[in-house]
Amino acid sequence: MPWKLASLGILLAAGFLHGCSSAESSPDPVAAETHYDRCEAKAAEFAIGKQASPQLLEQARTRSGAQIARILKPNDMVTLEYRSDRLNLNTDANLVVNRVNCG
Repeated sequence: MPWKLASLGILLAAGFLHGCSSAESSPDPVAAETHYDRCEAKAAEFAIGKQASPQLLEQARTRSGAQIARILKPNDMVTLEYRSDRLNLNTDANLVVNRVNCG
């Protein structure tokens, strides 16, 4: 029985110390390298009228300065949170880009 209590104590101490680690205080290496704050949709307007593709999405994301990007089709369900670092390429039913915005 004492071994079980000692083992439990060690596990609790390890869990506590792990929870107190400085993982949050160290900067995210991806965010530190990219320095993205928000996207500029104007820089991605070259995509309007073009067929949506992964290559076009990546080009638009890079030019806009966005951290992430997505293609939105007419009836796609989307979340309502606003992200200033996300680029949206809105398409018609034929996947031709008709609108570019951030959020």
